[in-house]
Amino acid sequence: MVALLGAMTLVLVAVAPWVLPVAAGGKNLKSYQKVEVDIIDDNFILQWNRSDESLRSVTFSFDYQKSGTDNWIKLPGCQNITSTKCNFSSVKLNVYEEIKLRIRAEKENTSSWYEVDPFTPYNKAQIGPPEVHLEAEDKAIMINISPPGTKNSVMWALDGSGFRYSLVIWKNSSSGEEEIENIYSIHKIYKLLPETTYCLKVKAALPMAWKVGIYGPVYCIKTTVENKLPPPENIQVSVQNESYVLKWDYAYANVTFQVQWLHAFLKRNPVNHSYKWKQMPNCENVKTTQCVFPQNIFPKGIYFLRVQASDGNNTSFWSEEIKFDTEIQAFLLPPVLKVRSTSDSLHIYIGAPEQSGSKPVNQDYPLTYEIIFWENTSNAEYFSEQPLKNLLLSTSEEQIEKCFIIENISTIATVEETNQTDEDHKKYSSQNCQDSGNYSNEDESESKTSEELQQDFV
Repeated sequence: MVALLGAMTLVLVAVAPWVLPVAAGGKNLKSYQKVEVDIIDDNFILQWNRSDESLRSVTFSFDYQKSGTDNWIKLPGCQNITSTKCNFSSVKLNVYEEIKLRIRAEKENTSSWYEVDPFTPYNKAQIGPPEVHLEAEDKAIMINISPPGTKNSVMWALDGSGFRYSLVIWKNSSSGEEEIENIYSIHKIYKLLPETTYCLKVKAALPMAWKVGIYGPVYCIKTTVENKLPPPENIQVSVQNESYVLKWDYAYANVTFQVQWLHAFLKRNPVNHSYKWKQMPNCENVKTTQCVFPQNIFPKGIYFLRVQASDGNNTSFWSEEIKFDTEIQAFLLPPVLKVRSTSDSLHIYIGAPEQSGSKPVNQDYPLTYEIIFWENTSNAEYFSEQPLKNLLLSTSEEQIEKCFIIENISTIATVEETNQTDEDHKKYSSQNCQDSGNYSNEDESESKTSEELQQDFV
């Protein structure tokens, strides 16, 4: 059950004074009218005030002039108006071009024209409240938001996918509110209580145009009775070899699961994308709380994943959606490594990772390589339990080890490490081999060009 309340609007104001000429046997009638140009979405409204009771029988007319022309045209819907308001939404205007308006009063005679300050409709337009449709689950509410304006809106014709929305939600029996910002046209709120009435209101914004709308009417809906099967929880993606592993938590036994995925960019589209979710290969009717699918299923990009449980008779609602970025989750194959030793140095050549069949992997982004080495007789073959990006070689108190960080193969930096836990890596030198022609190490007694180094391993 959805309840609908009222909304507020704002106006933009211009002051238009004029004097009505002398009527037969009468005197000059002075009037200072406040003309309000009020544009909300595709609705164009003019309003003005009467400042003299003797002008009750006066009518008003408006003309408009398009940018780049000298012709004044009668403004449809605003001719011989006896009230103090008119609507000129029917006029076909280029909302990105400046227009001028002028007004005059008519009684027995006609006043001179008064020009209202020129304006550009798009710049003056306000974003109206969006239309909202709610669907209830036991512990969630699905919110479908239609962009402001009409279906064939002229004002927001180029901004349909640029809208972002904010909402405020609260329990109907509570005064506590929660604000959720920067959501798309289809949004789901989770972790709610069954059989509870929630109310919310939504406003739209166009961040690129620096426009923020006003909150629309309040909508209320009651969540359903708790479902027999809860949705899976704590969805996580990890990488194993050349595959992705999707895992989740579930307390019930004797159920099967299915996984679906969706392109993230579809969330920006204001149309309904619920039918564009696709079945994940190898993740249908699985009996465990995980499934494995190959990396090559997904091109580089961002996706959403969701999981559903079923016991044959009952089906859970879909789990909370998680965002899945292939670049963040990418698994890097080990590089090709070749080493040649001299009397006092090691020369190292690193090649691109290879797929099966000894084919180089195509990389769309630069790689950074870290090399750690130590004496074979040393008692230090152990790495600290830190994240991979911060891996350090644990060494004895006085021992100092060196490693090379090579970026794009041609950039070489010497890094010195110690076993002190309160110090980070320290870089001592960095040199581009292609620019200098030399492979550099501050303790080395010889140097070679990168091309010579590669020849050593051919």
